[in-house]
Amino acid sequence: MKYRTVAEAKNMTGLRLALTAGMLAPWGEAAKSVFHVKSIPFVPVIQHVGEDNSDLVAWTGIRNAPVAILNSEKPLDRWLDILMLAERLSPSPRLLPEESADRATVVGIGNEICGEWGFGWCRRAMLVADAKPGTGVADRARSDYGMTSEVMLASPARVADILAMLVKRLKDQKTMGSPYLVGQSLSAADIYWACFSVLVNPLPVEVNPMPDWARALFRASTPLLDKVIEPILFTHRDMIYAKHLKLPLDFLID
Repeated sequence: MKYRTVAEAKNMTGLRLALTAGMLAPWGEAAKSVFHVKSIPFVPVIQHVGEDNSDLVAWTGIRNAPVAILNSEKPLDRWLDILMLAERLSPSPRLLPEESADRATVVGIGNEICGEWGFGWCRRAMLVADAKPGTGVADRARSDYGMTSEVMLASPARVADILAMLVKRLKDQKTMGSPYLVGQSLSAADIYWACFSVLVNPLPVEVNPMPDWARALFRASTPLLDKVIEPILFTHRDMIYAKHLKLPLDFLID
């Protein structure tokens, strides 16, 4: 991917999206995928994992990624705010259902995957739990996201519970003739699970150019997760990528 620097991007108009460069980051992949499905163009802006990113902070007030900046509007870094921006910019195709009950279900599943104490948040805590103090990126993650020993101890059960919920949801939907998490068509919930599923089962190397050490780390499991992970999770993920999203993943620096 050809990233622009902050100095270049802040003088542009339109939609700019700060993304973690050179590293697979599910929150960023999800934001990119939402914009892709809606055919919303954006300028990718470089953000470096584990670094101060002082230029990005000076511009947006935010050090991490993703951050969406539309013209002179307030920068957005929360998953729901970015989704609502996409819905505003391109109402069709809808990624939030019109009917309130289904809409609430999509937002609820999205929060269980993307939000604080959600799947991604807790899985990240699991991945840094064994890293020794003094390991730069892990230390930064502990500090930024409040990953105390209590958080890291509680995270595996949360991850397992969310995975079990997704498995049940997909099985229930299948009995109603739908391959999607909510209703009969693609929603943001499907995109979020597809993008975050890499944290337990990365996509094949030919479409996901992540280093071997990261692939092995993401695949690392526990007896608790082995009890709840089922193939339907990845059958769904593969279908969403095949029908709706873009492969290969593009996050390396050109």
